[in-house]
Amino acid sequence: MAIIAKKIQDNKTKAIGELKESFSAAKDFIFTEYRGLTVEQITALRKQLRTKDVEYKVVKNNFAKIAFNQLSTPDVSSYLVGPTAVAITPKDPNEVAKIFFEFLKEAPALKVKGALISDVVYDAAKTEAFSKLPGRLELISMLMSVMNGPARNLVTALNDVPARLVRTVKAVADQKGAQ
Repeated sequence: MAIIAKKIQDNKTKAIGELKESFSAAKDFIFTEYRGLTVEQITALRKQLRTKDVEYKVVKNNFAKIAFNQLSTPDVSSYLVGPTAVAITPKDPNEVAKIFFEFLKEAPALKVKGALISDVVYDAAKTEAFSKLPGRLELISMLMSVMNGPARNLVTALNDVPARLVRTVKAVADQKGAQ
C-alpha cells in the first residue's frame, strides 16, 4: 500500500514548472537514451543541436510525465522510462532527427526512443523514417524549382523567336553575299 504525501514539496513543483515552461516553448520533442555516451560525446551532440536552437535536457521521468500531462499532449510515458534526455525543438524537427541519426553512426550507444512531432507520437522506426524525408528548406527549394520551370520555358520560347529571325536574316545575307 502506497503512502500518499499530503504536502507537495516546493522544489518538485518548481522543477515541474520549469519543465512545463521549457516544453511549452516548442511543439516537437525527440526522446533519447544517453546511457553509454561519454561526456565528450554528449558535449559534441549538444554543440550540433545548439546550431539548430535545440535544447537537449536530461529529465526526471516522473516530472516530465506530469509536465506533458499538464500540457495536454498525447501520451509519451512509454518513452519516459530509464535514463532519458529530451531534445526540445522549436523549429524543423526533421533536421534535428537527422542530426541524431547521423550522430548514431559515430556513437551507437545513443538510442532514439521516439518523438512527439506536431502532436503525433512516433516510435523509433517512424522517427528514423521521418529523418530521411527532405527538410523544410529542401522542400521549399524543390517547390521553387518546380514553380520556376514554366517561367523559364516561357522565357526560352520568347527568346527563341527573335533568335530564329536573326539566324534566318544572317543566313539570307550570307547566301546573297556568296552569290
